[in-house]
Amino acid sequence: MRDIQKEFLDNRNKEKDVWRIFRVISDFTDAFDELEDLPPAVSIFGSARAKEDDIYYQKAMEIAKKLKEKGFAIITGGGPGIMEAACRGAGGCVGLNILLPHEQKTNPYVTTPLKFKYFFTRKVTFLKYSVATVMMPGGFGTLDELSEVLTLVQTGRMSRIPIVFYGKKYYEHLIKFFDTMLEHNYISPDDKKLFILTDDVDEAVEYISNNIEEYFKSLLKANQT
Repeated sequence: MRDIQKEFLDNRNKEKDVWRIFRVISDFTDAFDELEDLPPAVSIFGSARAKEDDIYYQKAMEIAKKLKEKGFAIITGGGPGIMEAACRGAGGCVGLNILLPHEQKTNPYVTTPLKFKYFFTRKVTFLKYSVATVMMPGGFGTLDELSEVLTLVQTGRMSRIPIVFYGKKYYEHLIKFFDTMLEHNYISPDDKKLFILTDDVDEAVEYISNNIEEYFKSLLKANQT
């Protein structure tokens, strides 16, 4: 109990809050400086636990390779699993790694590595430089990132970008839960049109490529208002 109290009080320490603010600023300035000239990018999210023989590891490689061939940069979380696969398939990527108690190692295919202290600064950076996202199967981290981008697009806090859920069988229960939300009127029917669900690599890539123009139009309109 004493440890919990100490942690609680430490979290409200004004002197430490000042240093936290500087650390937040540092996360952002490092990222903004490093990624200033990055071409339009696609963020690929997914499990750090996927092994090389996992079907989704292989599909992430394919998707990243084809997106890179179309001129997109690739952004991942920089770690192992699906993140490694996407970097590997693209022949290099931006890796936005997170500092954890048991540090997540940057995979060897990352060509532009960045390390973040805070999850929220990392998520802002993902979406600041992404014109589309691909949600491969993953765990709580992927679910967090998935919810973040859906919420921002749904609420109009960011322009609508192409969002792909890859893996019909994997995501079927989540889609059913979205249907439950809809039954309770907690989301609207149009909210289910914010993304596509597919098992087809080419469909995922073409959906992103074909919808980028609409994204840039909406972005231009938002900047004019």
